[in-house]
Amino acid sequence: MTTTPDGRPVPPPCADERTMLESWLELHRATLVLKCEGLDDAQARTASVEPSRMTLLGLVQHLAEVERTWFQRVFAAREVPRVHPESGDDGFALVPGLTLERALADWRAEVEGGRSLTADAGLDDLGVLSPENAQVAGGKEVSLRWILVHLIEEYARHNGHADLLRERLDGRVGA
Repeated sequence: MTTTPDGRPVPPPCADERTMLESWLELHRATLVLKCEGLDDAQARTASVEPSRMTLLGLVQHLAEVERTWFQRVFAAREVPRVHPESGDDGFALVPGLTLERALADWRAEVEGGRSLTADAGLDDLGVLSPENAQVAGGKEVSLRWILVHLIEEYARHNGHADLLRERLDGRVGA
């Protein structure tokens, strides 16, 4: 596997659909970790600029919830509690006392859970949306393919936020 100079996996230029989707998701997951690398808890809790309250810690909390929602709740139809119930509906509200290290460990556990739940599934296998999400999506079921594309989009958008947050903290840019 080819990696970037900072160690993130590079998606193969030619591959089957499943490999391509999973590889791009892995690159984006690795980018989130890179954006948090070397930060202390105070930095991870620092918002970019008012009125935004977005922080890198909040992004990690949110993306742990995203992983749990799409793989456990939607794809596997499991009724599971929120990763951090104190973090609000979207997972962004900072949980008192939660360290970046603990949040990343919780996020990694959700990533591993998603990988495990989908390892033997086909891209056309279906998950069931909540009634609220079904209204937005226009149907009550989504394929694993749809979920993977959605997660790539979700991470790409939030990694853009992470770029700006990290630059504000210490001037580090790129990746």
